[in-house]
Amino acid sequence: MTLRNAYMTDELDAIYQQTVEFVDKEVKPHGEEWEEAGKVPRDVLAKMGELGMFSLRVPEEHGGLGLGYVASAVFAEALGSSTFAGFDVTCLVHTDMSSPHLINSGNQEQFDRYLPGILAGTHIMAVGVSEPDAGSDVAGIRSTAVKDGDGWRINGTKLYITNGVYGDTVIMAARTDPESKYGISMFLVDQGTEGFSVGKKLKKHGWLSSDTAELIFEDCWVPEENLLGTEHRGFYETMKNFQNERMVLVGMGVGAAQAAIDLTNEYCQERGAFGGKLFDLGAIRQRMGMNQAKIDAARASMYHAAWLGDQGVDNVKEMSAIKAWGCEVVNEVMYDCVQFHGGIGYMSESAIDRMARDARILPIGGGATEVMLEEVAKRSYS
Repeated sequence: MTLRNAYMTDELDAIYQQTVEFVDKEVKPHGEEWEEAGKVPRDVLAKMGELGMFSLRVPEEHGGLGLGYVASAVFAEALGSSTFAGFDVTCLVHTDMSSPHLINSGNQEQFDRYLPGILAGTHIMAVGVSEPDAGSDVAGIRSTAVKDGDGWRINGTKLYITNGVYGDTVIMAARTDPESKYGISMFLVDQGTEGFSVGKKLKKHGWLSSDTAELIFEDCWVPEENLLGTEHRGFYETMKNFQNERMVLVGMGVGAAQAAIDLTNEYCQERGAFGGKLFDLGAIRQRMGMNQAKIDAARASMYHAAWLGDQGVDNVKEMSAIKAWGCEVVNEVMYDCVQFHGGIGYMSESAIDRMARDARILPIGGGATEVMLEEVAKRSYS
């Protein structure tokens, strides 16, 4: 389908169509294999780089298209049509959750070192913020980085890091000023750096085709040129990208929910029951109609929040609201889609079973629903 909203342009529509065609050809036929392997093949990511899919948010002066929030929303929704959310998030962590920190805070030497590979899909990025006791609470980070000669000595553990096993560089946040709650800095740490290791590859409920890791830093030394942005300002620099991160999670969820609705409607129109087809039953038609209305509303709210961001308007309230409500709605839709598939919907061989499992993380990752609602409340009643 072609997206229908007030923010689309011919360029954005072309991005959507190209991405949907790519996942139809390159992802859907192979996704089950990637689920078993627990990773997306690097040659697939390189193909996406060749097609320019990783250049949307990179400024033109650095070889990208220089587009904004709405472009990322389009890309995320198109990826969601793949029905393999582990693939979706592998891409979106690279493009919209980690690389923007480099673009927002990096210097020319760092751009020259990393951006060509990022754009080409040959150098895959991860972001290391979450810890055993610090997820949405960035100020609670306990990992430390201490000045050591002409570099920094890093110690700590990161948890639930997507692309952490097979990615090439992690942008990690560590406490550099113990006297300040917000005294955090960001660092570029490459795989293979002495003292940096993958503790274990984590087993998950869903997103099986993405790799998720515990990362361990034991006296890991990085040179001064690997400091990203301003010393002690990493908390504020990290927060700059949170709305974008939340948005693409909603986007991939909306895309997946639309695919689930389409699959379920098709199944119900073919499945014989009570002398006719399941879709002949008004209870099913109406409930699926309501599901479509909910997803249309979530999509519209997401694009509105994205558009506000592109206008330079503070969109924390709007983006937090759609992250909270939209991700819950995606799970409501998935519940009905499993229900209307009946027994086959509970079988691991069905796409809808996988999609429902994948959707469950959306109200947790990138800011839990409860955290998002607090953001909305603070801006609504204070």
